[in-house]
Amino acid sequence: MTATAKSPAGEAAPVAALDRAASIGYRYGLLAVLAVMVVVFSLARPAFGTFGNALIVLQSVAIVAVVALGVTVSMAAGGFDLSAGANVGFVVMVTASAMVRFNLTGATAIVAGLLAGLLVAGVNVLLIVVAKVPDLVATLGTMFLFQGLALIITSGQSVSAGMTADGVTAPGRFTSGFVWLGAGTIASVPVPVIVMLVLAAAAYVFLGHTRWGRALYAIGGNPRASRLAGIRVDRYRALAYAVSGLCAAVGGILLSARLGRGDVGAGDPYLLQSVAAALIGFAVLGANRPNALGTLVGAVFVGVMISGLTMLNAPYYTQTFVQGALLVGSLVMSYTLTPGRRR
Repeated sequence: MTATAKSPAGEAAPVAALDRAASIGYRYGLLAVLAVMVVVFSLARPAFGTFGNALIVLQSVAIVAVVALGVTVSMAAGGFDLSAGANVGFVVMVTASAMVRFNLTGATAIVAGLLAGLLVAGVNVLLIVVAKVPDLVATLGTMFLFQGLALIITSGQSVSAGMTADGVTAPGRFTSGFVWLGAGTIASVPVPVIVMLVLAAAAYVFLGHTRWGRALYAIGGNPRASRLAGIRVDRYRALAYAVSGLCAAVGGILLSARLGRGDVGAGDPYLLQSVAAALIGFAVLGANRPNALGTLVGAVFVGVMISGLTMLNAPYYTQTFVQGALLVGSLVMSYTLTPGRRR
């Protein structure tokens, strides 16, 4: 009897089919999971699937997405802005102090907040670009520096109308125009959601359709080759951290307007959430790199999950675990299941 030999073509066909299926799953898997979550939560709680709740979910993730877009730009240049959460908290305290303790206008507080965000970015640039300190170490130091500075300028207390500072009642309050930024609407759409969508569109165009964005991606891929190609690496890295600082400042202004007070540590949760959104975005449409669309989807993904669990009366203390699980899953998809990396 003679054994029947398997043809190479017969062996290759199942492998090719598996590769195609894996590629489709990698590109669209996260979006499919998001769609399934929406359907499941809507069936379990019909109120979840309403337009009103969709706006609530988007409003809840707007600040996270805004901060995450800045982190995404820093990651595109091969960096990592760990100071983003501290930047948010610092801006919250600066804007609140400007209006409450110094009785300045809302517009002045906004300018002060943006300048505060640029100050954080400036320190990062000095450490990373000028002093050549590694990004993670530099931004970690900046994080602690401005967390402490936020406490110093407010004497460690929250800032609210009618507070007593240095034995004197603070003369100012949050202006109605400033509060509108956090609680107002335009055509029934919350202002923070509109700000998020505008910044996401701007970041999408900036990273994907301008020479600056292409240069940042080149630097993130190979800074030495980029420098040899004539790209001014230091200037572009400085630009990346300036954008990250401004996005964190915008997030801090929106958070301050939403809270109507300056709470110590208000920005602390936004580091984990923004980093999670940015890294989850790696797995959206198989991008496998920092990108604005993926970051926006990542923020919405986290928001849908948390909102759904809340409506199902899941314990609040499970939320951090869920965010961590989502982050780990997205990292596995991006770094382990990426086509071409599988062994």
